[in-house]
Parts: sequence; structure tokens; C-alpha cells
Amino acid sequence: MKGQVATSMRTYGLRFDVNCSILFTELPVLQRASAARAAGFRGVEFWWPWEAMVPSDAEADAFVASVADAGVELVSLNFHTGDMAAGERGIVSHPARAAEFRENVFAAVEIARRTGCTRLNAPYGLRVSGVEVAEQDAVAIENLAFAAQAAAKAGASVLVEAINSVDIPGFPVDTSGKALAVIEKTGAPNVGLLADLYHLAKMGEDVADVLSRHRESILHVQVADPPGRGAPGTGTLDFEPLFRQLAVQGYSGWVGLEYVPSDPADSATSFGWL
Repeated sequence: MKGQVATSMRTYGLRFDVNCSILFTELPVLQRASAARAAGFRGVEFWWPWEAMVPSDAEADAFVASVADAGVELVSLNFHTGDMAAGERGIVSHPARAAEFRENVFAAVEIARRTGCTRLNAPYGLRVSGVEVAEQDAVAIENLAFAAQAAAKAGASVLVEAINSVDIPGFPVDTSGKALAVIEKTGAPNVGLLADLYHLAKMGEDVADVLSRHRESILHVQVADPPGRGAPGTGTLDFEPLFRQLAVQGYSGWVGLEYVPSDPADSATSFGWL
């Protein structure tokens, strides 16, 4: 990998992809997949790349072409998270936005079909003031089941991620146990856990235990080092034993690099640990 000189760590043959919505953001969206390939990666993932729930045909075509032209795999794509600037962190559980979410599902599944992407991440969303919690949770389960059915037609699965409530106060699905409970309630065979080691560690979970106990439910893994969400080796989490554990357990998926670059003006310098 290209990048600044840094102490490399053993990764036990795991495959790493780059989240191009947190790394390479110094470049336009359509140039990021090629930048990741130039840095030595063969896989990329993105949060939803557009403001609209449904991109125009031209926007969708250009995005799909940018991934294909780069010669990388689109590993994972997020559903729309709503208005992040206004504080939204997902709309899966937002009753008033159910129609929007389902419109976005069809758009995301179409992108997945065209690119061969097999993982669609569904951020749960924060609580909505003035709406009963039970109603929000019921809508979330209905929406996730709907998304799973649509995703299955493209050979894709839906991911549920525990997002820590230290960084995002009030996030209702903030532990692996809560995420697994949501997954079970959907009753869909193609809904699984996104194990983001950064979020698990921020919540004080035993990361190794989560990886062991829930190995059959884990469909994707992401990494960043707490407390600052930098690259592995910049914080407090000991990654080498965790990488070894994933390899020994037979994890065959990708590990997404979803961390803040060391130099926001040049993300290619952030991979020296590999």
C-alpha cells in the first residue's frame, strides 16, 4: 500500500476495502474509487452518495461507471441517512419518512444489482420527538423486512449496525445485543450484523467476545481506532489479535476502513499501518 511510513501490523490475509465517504473526500465522488485502486485496494464502500433519495439516471450511470472503470468491487452501500446536517442519522425508524425510505430502497437495490454489491447498510435513525417509541420500532422492522425482500432480488443482504451513543447521543441501537434483537425481529434470512469495531469499543463492549458469539450473524466488519476514530494503531484498540480471530473463525468477507484520514488533504497517506 502507498502511504506514510508507519509500523505495519499483521492482518492474517484479511481483505480490506476503503470507505470512500470518509476517506478520499478531498476528491469528487466519481474520482474516489480510482484513488482507492491507486492506493492498492480492490474494494470500496460508500455512504449514500447523493442528497436525493433517488439519483437521476445520469448520476447513477456515472457512479456505476466510476466503480467499474476503477476495477474495484463495490462492497457495501448505505441507504440514505436523511438530513445529516439537521441531525438525522438514518430514517429506517422514522414513521413519517417510510415512503421516502422505500423509494430509496429501490434506488439502492438497483445500484447493487448493476455493480454486484451484496451489502446494503440501513442506519436505524434517532428517536423522533412526539412519536411513540413502539411505533418507531415497528416501522423500523417493517422497513427492514421490506428492504430485505427487495435486496434479495439482487442477491444482496441488509446490514444492521450498532452505532455508539457516545458520539451520537440517543442513538437507540447502540450495542450488538440491540442490533441482534432488531435483526431477529425482521425474520428475514438476509439481514445481518455490521460489526463496526470502533462503535463496539466506544460502548465498552468486549470486541473479541462479540466477534465470537455473533460470528454467524456478522455479514460485514468495519474498523477505526477509538477514541479518535483514526487508523488502526492510532488509538487504544489492539487490532492484531482481532484480525487473527476473524481469520481463524473463517471470516471471508471484507473489512471496511471507515476511519478519519491522518491528512484530510491526502487520504493516500493513511494506510501505512498495512
